[in-house]
Amino acid sequence: MMGVPPVVDAEWYREHAAEVILADVRWYSDGRDGHQAYAAAHIPGAVWISIDDDLAAPATEADGRHPLPTPEHFAEALGRRGLADDVTVVAYDDASGSIAARLVWLLRVLGQPAAVLNGGLGTWSGELESGVVERAPVVRRVRPWPQDRFITADAVDGGAETDVLIDARAHDRYTGEVESPLDPRAGHIPGAANVPWAANLDDDGFFAPSAELAELYGSRGVDRSSRVVAYCGSGVTACTDLIALERAGFTNTRLYPGSWSQWAADARRPIETGATSDG
Repeated sequence: MMGVPPVVDAEWYREHAAEVILADVRWYSDGRDGHQAYAAAHIPGAVWISIDDDLAAPATEADGRHPLPTPEHFAEALGRRGLADDVTVVAYDDASGSIAARLVWLLRVLGQPAAVLNGGLGTWSGELESGVVERAPVVRRVRPWPQDRFITADAVDGGAETDVLIDARAHDRYTGEVESPLDPRAGHIPGAANVPWAANLDDDGFFAPSAELAELYGSRGVDRSSRVVAYCGSGVTACTDLIALERAGFTNTRLYPGSWSQWAADARRPIETGATSDG
């Protein structure tokens, strides 16, 4: 199971259901309750994983809306949900994997097999169940975050550690035409190219084939030797780009966890508006 790809389909899950744990990672930026949606209807056997409580530290202006959790918090939170560190995890949401990717990418950088369910909840053709699945708590090893897979605002600002900087937000947020009311400034980090997380998907909401993704990121200047950093609004949907990059064969990638929510809140950080020549 260590050869689990970053994205799997429903058929793959059904074939391996006895060997994996399914995780529901729904979250909404509009105030809807992801846990309530999970409890109302989820894929049978799926446990609930919270972006805010399990996959992030408390939000602060200095660190952003979804700071990276400490290794201790991550281990305790997932252990409390029954996710041992030696099991394969398949995660889904109802947003084409853009939220579930956060859990999957964090697990994969720790060496634990994990995958996004391609198409998410909408691809499931079987019955759904209601209620909350409770797995027996387990004790996970506390493993430090690998420093070569994350980058700080100062390192991004310096630019020396990055060949290609990718902004995973929607194009109008990248250009500065609109901005979430959650952030004080509009625009993007200077020099960043835009690959909105939705650009990784086909018309049906599934991840595009690897060759198409390789072409997409190649058009943004990414090659096999590139050191790629991805960010978004708060370090969640950027993981969709990181999963897509891995699917395309690019592995020298990093997440900027603070993302725009941290960058825009710091008046010392420069910003750009408009689009670069790569679109």
